[in-house]
Amino acid sequence: MLPDEATSSLGLNRAASSIVLPVHGNVYPIGSYNVTLNIGQPPKPYFLDPDTGSDLTWLQCDAPCVRCTEAPHPLYRPNNDLVVCKDPLCEALHAPGSHKCDNPEQCDYEVEYADGGSSLGVLVRDAFLLNFTNGNQRTTHLALGCGYDQLPGSSYHPIDGVLGLGKGKPSIVSQLSNQGLVRHVIGLAELIVGGKSTGFRNLVMVFDSGSSYTYLNSQAYQFLTSWLKRELTGKPLKEALDDKTLPLCWKGRKPFRNIRDVKTYFKPLALRFASGRKDTTLFELPPEAYLIISSKGNVCLGILNGGEVGLQNSNIIGDISMQDKMVIYDNEKQMIGWGPGNCDQLPKSRSFSFW
Repeated sequence: MLPDEATSSLGLNRAASSIVLPVHGNVYPIGSYNVTLNIGQPPKPYFLDPDTGSDLTWLQCDAPCVRCTEAPHPLYRPNNDLVVCKDPLCEALHAPGSHKCDNPEQCDYEVEYADGGSSLGVLVRDAFLLNFTNGNQRTTHLALGCGYDQLPGSSYHPIDGVLGLGKGKPSIVSQLSNQGLVRHVIGLAELIVGGKSTGFRNLVMVFDSGSSYTYLNSQAYQFLTSWLKRELTGKPLKEALDDKTLPLCWKGRKPFRNIRDVKTYFKPLALRFASGRKDTTLFELPPEAYLIISSKGNVCLGILNGGEVGLQNSNIIGDISMQDKMVIYDNEKQMIGWGPGNCDQLPKSRSFSFW
């Protein structure tokens, strides 16, 4: 398991300096990780859900707030620096052909997430205080959402907002790129179970730190669950139909305390990424990277059916599968790398597999 406090880094300049953000949380039972960002003038701390699968960064906002969920800090109070409707960032928030604003002097937005949560608000610009690993600080102005109407999703937990780390124009990474602080990572993979190919190739995989669990498309998910059930035949496990923690759970003769109690019953999984060259790279998934122990002491599969949440053919590598891995997003080279590591420290070597 990852420790309750880990570290996230974002490279910011050609001198290899980085922003380091403390990360708090876990996959289960909290189901999320939060980072702290200091925003506003004067800067105030806010806990944000880091999400590499979405673009917009937003805070629950006293504008005033129509509907706001429970939050760790007082609501964000925006300044008067509104992003206007014709701004390219505003256009990028809307689907092609649907960009329009009731007021040309402001940019309205609405974002919806796979768990049913949403945020409605306006786009503003404000100061972000960034701390570098070399001890320097820098304040830069970035656009973010002032969310005055939020609906919690099924995986809701108290947060001040979302940190969008996707590749779209509104994302923090893209905005920093446009300011010259960073240069402006999806991959195709093959599913491997027990060391053998499943025949499921060219799976569109998205590394999404905003997702607690990993998702496969319906066909790959059905194959995986059928294979697991066959593998567990004759072993002292049976389906725990009364445990609704996740769709598929198993119980033993007595409650399990941790994954070590059951890992001998489960084989490792892997995703094989091909790079355009002849070589391939494995993203290994030991039992700890796809199983959890529920509050009932049962073992549950932390890989879910993406078809049931509208992902169609897309697949997601979520937090559960990134445990005990240092995942590097190399924006300079448009690559993703990973390797085993102590996730409460910054990496000290280059021993990473890059795809």
